[in-house]
Amino acid sequence: MNGQLVRQSRYQRHLVAPVRGLGLWLLAIPTILVASWFITVVSMITGFLGVLLFPSAAHLMRKQVDCYRGLINRWTDENIERPYLPEPPREPGVQGLIKRFIALLSDPATWRDYLWVAADPIVVLFTAALPAMLILYGIWGFLLAAFAGKLITEHGGNEWYAFVHMQSGYGDAAELATTVAVATAFLATGLLIGPRMMAVYGRWGRLVLGPTEKSRLALRVQHLSESRSEAVDASAAELRRIERDLHDGAQARLVAMGMTLGAIEHLLDKDPDKARLLLAQTRESSATALHELRDLVRGIHPPVLADRGIGDAVKALALDHPLNVEVNVEVPGRPEPPVESAAYFAVSEILTNAAKHSGARRVWIDMRHEAGMLRITITDDGRGGASLDAGTGLRGIERRIGTFDGVLALNSPVGGPTIVTLELPCALSSPKTSPS
Repeated sequence: MNGQLVRQSRYQRHLVAPVRGLGLWLLAIPTILVASWFITVVSMITGFLGVLLFPSAAHLMRKQVDCYRGLINRWTDENIERPYLPEPPREPGVQGLIKRFIALLSDPATWRDYLWVAADPIVVLFTAALPAMLILYGIWGFLLAAFAGKLITEHGGNEWYAFVHMQSGYGDAAELATTVAVATAFLATGLLIGPRMMAVYGRWGRLVLGPTEKSRLALRVQHLSESRSEAVDASAAELRRIERDLHDGAQARLVAMGMTLGAIEHLLDKDPDKARLLLAQTRESSATALHELRDLVRGIHPPVLADRGIGDAVKALALDHPLNVEVNVEVPGRPEPPVESAAYFAVSEILTNAAKHSGARRVWIDMRHEAGMLRITITDDGRGGASLDAGTGLRGIERRIGTFDGVLALNSPVGGPTIVTLELPCALSSPKTSPS
């Protein structure tokens, strides 16, 4: 059965690739217009009008090229990132316009985009669109053999199909058989080379449209700057939360206990029974304050996480969770403590979301370390329909793990299931166990 599915998918690729290549060739029509407009604007940059129009022309070209990137990413095995250097903040007036003009003009990706829009209408004919052209030429050969060849030769048209001479108007059986054979060869060749030509086109796209080392480094610096800013903001928010919890919880109880102890001190001789009652209340308040402090410490860094590692910490979360949670852990070591902490609180937040919003009854957590990645997959059998922008905190989780170059992927079709996958690059140390 699996072999049949593999063969079917191969047949589908051979049928679909020429159609996609033809679509890329048709996309060359607006691309030629965009290239013509851009080079026209470039020819005017010695004057103010060219400077004024250049940013819009460059962004129009980027929009067109982004369409190619999206299609190549979907239709080939290549994954092309946007290579553009960060633009300066928008400023009003002529000074802001000049800064945008210089930034776009000096970005190497702008000129690589122009190379693409200028050359691709030709390159696509010899790569992605070539199989479609061969197939169409093969179909044309069958039409010639059926009826069109005789009509064309009778009216003085082209008498050749490939190397077959149509002078006899196809009254000759040998010419008919040769035409059909040649047409079949063109058709079969187009179907056969379709996926390979699409792969070649994908490599051409990666070569021209992918980021250079300079732009990759600049984008990396920008990402790290944003991650650092978000990490600082998250840390400040966490400190404010801790301060608020201490002020409203344990600190208030400790202050009340101090006042109660002062009252007890005055009542010891005058009203011992009242003093004993206040002592009992104070003991209860101290136990409550201790419980609140433990909860606060657990929220900062759970002891089980520090002592037993991420695997046992997530298992402890599962035991306390209202849903039925199954945990599978294959992590033969310990990630760095900051990575462990980020992963733990991300899983905790996702489990909380599952309990509050998903309507699920069961949750499965699979945690493993593969190819230098800590990969955590959380699946629930709820109603689905979750979104990163639905206010469920997933965007905050994405920012938290993004500090460590981690990524979050969400798959939540309406009706379920919801699958959240976290990947954090990390190395493992030897596992640490708690002392006996």
